[in-house]
Amino acid sequence: MDSVFRRTVGRARRVLHLGQQPVPRFRLYLRHVAGKAGLEIGGPSPTFRAGSVVPIYDSVGSLDNCDFSSANVWAEHGKDFIFSAKRPAGRSFFCEGSDLTPIAAQSYDFVLSSHNLEHFANPLKALYEWKRVLRPGGALIVILPYYRNSFDHRRSPTPVSNMVDDYKRGIGEDDLSHLDEILEKHDLSRDPGAGTFEAFRQRSLDNFHNRCLHQHVFDEFNSSDLVTAAGFQVLAAHVTYTSHICLLARACNE
Repeated sequence: MDSVFRRTVGRARRVLHLGQQPVPRFRLYLRHVAGKAGLEIGGPSPTFRAGSVVPIYDSVGSLDNCDFSSANVWAEHGKDFIFSAKRPAGRSFFCEGSDLTPIAAQSYDFVLSSHNLEHFANPLKALYEWKRVLRPGGALIVILPYYRNSFDHRRSPTPVSNMVDDYKRGIGEDDLSHLDEILEKHDLSRDPGAGTFEAFRQRSLDNFHNRCLHQHVFDEFNSSDLVTAAGFQVLAAHVTYTSHICLLARACNE
């Protein structure tokens, strides 16, 4: 992977996420993770560190991580998942976040995902899989970019019906059906790490290996509706002043 690009991404994420006030109703979020066992998808994330919008890392009991590869644009992983100097390292799983086959059902009390779900071509499939590995009543914390204040602001929020249809058609993570729209409307002035248009186009064509594309676009409405469609009850939802969509949900019992 391009180490210069990875450093640029890392700096941008730190600036974006740190030095913020916790999300409203943060204590409710904390109640669902404190001292409990969790799984993060695509971590570690600055969003969950001290001084950020949902600072829960130092309070969890344990935390494992799943990423689609051990080395990618976003992170490099060893077998141990190091997320906090105050907590023991967790375990790293390397598999698709929408196919957690190595993980048994009902293994965790909570699942975390920060600025991650928008990269899935089939987000409903991912949410169903995250629910599968949760114990009954387990918590889901999802952080998404609010499209109006991101490089997606020229696009429209993806209708939930479209994402449901993607699930029914079995869309895979190699899907590029949104590429033309992305290339037309992506605001490169708000995405300095993407480089020139041609560099962005080439990276996008290789999305299966880098997972940089925002396959879907979210606002405060379709994000809650999609999580509900996956069988969760939304307990809290808020768009922060720095334009994170923060959702806390609970897995509904079958």
